[in-house]
Amino acid sequence: MSPPHLSDPVPRPDSSTDLFDQQREDWRRDPQIAFDAWLAKQHFRRSSAQVYQAQWGLFLEWLAARQKTLVTVDTQSIADFVAGLDIRKPQRVRYLRLIERVLDHVREVEASSTNPARFIAQDGEAAWRNARENEPTGFLHHAERAALIAHLFSPLQGLSKAQRWKERRDRALIAVFLGGGLKTGEAAALAVSCAVPGSPWLTIDPANPALMRRTRLAPFASAILEAWLAERRLADLAGDLIFPASPSGRPMHKATMLRAVDALVEAAGIAASRTSRASPQTLRNTFAADLFESGVEAELVGQWLGFVQAVSANRLYRAWQTWTKQQNPDAILEPDPAAPLLPEPRMNGRFTRTPGAAES
Repeated sequence: MSPPHLSDPVPRPDSSTDLFDQQREDWRRDPQIAFDAWLAKQHFRRSSAQVYQAQWGLFLEWLAARQKTLVTVDTQSIADFVAGLDIRKPQRVRYLRLIERVLDHVREVEASSTNPARFIAQDGEAAWRNARENEPTGFLHHAERAALIAHLFSPLQGLSKAQRWKERRDRALIAVFLGGGLKTGEAAALAVSCAVPGSPWLTIDPANPALMRRTRLAPFASAILEAWLAERRLADLAGDLIFPASPSGRPMHKATMLRAVDALVEAAGIAASRTSRASPQTLRNTFAADLFESGVEAELVGQWLGFVQAVSANRLYRAWQTWTKQQNPDAILEPDPAAPLLPEPRMNGRFTRTPGAAES
């Protein structure tokens, strides 16, 4: 089975919204509806809520197939369920945390003192722990980055009008991943008004105004994005999305973006030499790596990436340091020919800017 991956940890509810505050009979009669009713009263992001619903629904389906309920489920059943999930260990832990909290409530209302899920969590030798940890954070090598950028600037030949604008769109999409650090969801929602002609700054305007930010595009990304916006105007595409999926202006799906990345990585000639897939996240990581190597402070990199907490930027910085130390020190570094001269790379990731210097 391949359940959805959890990108956010299951939040620990506060005392005013006790997890699953439905009556005991509600949970016995229809635990899915009871769960949905509780979820509706929380203020989770829609994407997070959908993941929690999917996780809980998968567990209930698994129990039903084995003629078990929340009342009769035992330690071995939960252990078997978690061990059977085709996901990495950190995601298994999050499933287990969710189940543990549900059963805490169920056992409490039944005046029972045992929670079978807790015993599994405490068992360091449990079979469910036999899953891979998360893959190490991936980056593009200097030569791979240079080859991909070179391909993004290569001439378009033998394409129809429809093929041409889609190719331009896909190249600009990869450019904002690699040269701007955007996520797929951010790119999908990016409006034309977020880009100012002649400016390297790109505004990311999410649904939550508190998370609005700007990122500074690398010179190559700025040039490719401007070329695409010009092509977009000529194609007279509907809507205001920078990266529409069709002439009608509908948004691109994440799967379409992944295929675009795969196709351009393949066309650039770097797919065969890689041991892992170059995903949008790999390109986003590489954007950060280029800044780290240029001496930009981790805190500023984190701001451009949209990290809410500084610890996330520091974690990515340490991952980059680890990755760098593992690379061939004799490898030839190929800088971006479109980039301005940069200060000498400093491994501590810090760069002291001139006081009062303005953004350009």
